[in-house]
Amino acid sequence: MQDVTEPTLRAAIVTAMRDLIRLKLSQGTSGNISVRYRHGLLITPSGVPADILQPDDIVFMDSDGGFDHALVPSSEWRFHRDILAARPEIGAVVHAHPTYCTAFALCGREIPAVHYMIAAAGGPTIRCAPYAPYGTEALSQHALAALADRTGCLLANHGMIAVGADLTRALWLAVEMEALCRQYAVALQVGAPVVLPDDEVMRIVERFKTYGLQAQSGTPSSRT
Repeated sequence: MQDVTEPTLRAAIVTAMRDLIRLKLSQGTSGNISVRYRHGLLITPSGVPADILQPDDIVFMDSDGGFDHALVPSSEWRFHRDILAARPEIGAVVHAHPTYCTAFALCGREIPAVHYMIAAAGGPTIRCAPYAPYGTEALSQHALAALADRTGCLLANHGMIAVGADLTRALWLAVEMEALCRQYAVALQVGAPVVLPDDEVMRIVERFKTYGLQAQSGTPSSRT
């Protein structure tokens, strides 16, 4: 994403934050977004509602966690920074508290391969990271472990994280994860969902590399 201008990225983050509210993936001041930029990242500020967020409110943070802005970065800046540092193929991180993802996170339950779309997150499960207080080094380390070989995870008693090569794909995955959790919740009320075998899911992971958003370079803005 280095060839995209800073004003374009800032505007895209604002649009994506408003999309989180519009798509009912977050509410109030919850949720935060970061995008890789130069030697650091652009990240949403702490405590600013999406409906009044402006491009100039987005905070640039360097790779050491330093920033020079009137607003402070999101309280979850640590796992944003650490994910981008550990995963050079990742260009954007979306964190939100959508109802169904969060419900399973409240139960500490991973999502099994009850639908082939789980392959969009990179493997046969969406893991649930153990609980740690928000903004802590412990939470960051748990999130990194849960995201190993994956592009999405749940955070116990908290919410979810979706990542992608760019913001378009990260937001798309957040929507897909919430849809999958909603479907799984309903299926559990109907009966015992059938879980696809791991090898079938991994075949779909490979197929997804040439399908839709998974195969596109994308733009930094969100897509509906």
